[in-house]
Amino acid sequence: MSIEFAYPLAAEITRNVDAALTEDVGPGDLTASLVPGARQVRATVISREAGVLCGTAWFDECVRRLDQDARITWQAGDGDRIAADQLLCTIDGNGRALLTAERSALNFLQLLSAVASKVRIYADAIAGTRAQVVDTRKTLPGLRIAQKYAVRAGGGGNHRLALWDAILIKENHIHAAGGIAQAYAAAEQVAGQAADRCQFIQVEVENLDELNQALAAGARMILLDNFTPDLMREAVAVNAGRAILEASGNVSLETIRAIAETGVDRISVGALTKDVKALDLSMRFVA
Repeated sequence: MSIEFAYPLAAEITRNVDAALTEDVGPGDLTASLVPGARQVRATVISREAGVLCGTAWFDECVRRLDQDARITWQAGDGDRIAADQLLCTIDGNGRALLTAERSALNFLQLLSAVASKVRIYADAIAGTRAQVVDTRKTLPGLRIAQKYAVRAGGGGNHRLALWDAILIKENHIHAAGGIAQAYAAAEQVAGQAADRCQFIQVEVENLDELNQALAAGARMILLDNFTPDLMREAVAVNAGRAILEASGNVSLETIRAIAETGVDRISVGALTKDVKALDLSMRFVA
């Protein structure tokens, strides 16, 4: 499956794998030395539960850092739905190297597959509506780009990557600036000065009066914070297509369909990247 992602991955994968192997291997894997150094093996990776696969490039990088000649043959790719007990890949390579790479490689694959799998469940729950489920900055430190890539693999969308690539005007910014109009005007100046990297300006509002103020100020992206579904429907009517409306706050799998049916454009869910349980995957030597 082809996955569109706005940020370059190669350098990030290198950085992630550097950190993981430094953390896990350090000056050397003591236990792997129990295996004869020249022993060549075949291993398989199997899924123990259904989900969506993601993280194959991180897995490959971990393995090839330890054995550059290892041959990895994938039976599924990032974004593919996988079933319980499905063969995901086979690896032919040096036994010691595979044992040393195993934990880091599986950690990436299990985590990113977990994110993609959770996103797919949320995306499926709102299928047929105009809404798209998107992520937030509630990510694991050091793994934000990887997790946001996994969100795309699961069928979701990305909110801003970080503080440097977009502006989100929240209640404290509004209070400090003296109001929504003042905060938005200041944001436009900042965005103009950082036009090479600022993708958008978004205003968070907590009621319909603030929504009207944001629209009057010229906002083209508005976040509806903790609106009820009834208020969201009113907001959609008031907005009349002028701005992209995003719903946020207290979103769960049980509530997301009702939120999507109000007519909002996007629904942000921090749990996509913050509250994840690793997908159960297993690597075993078979020859």
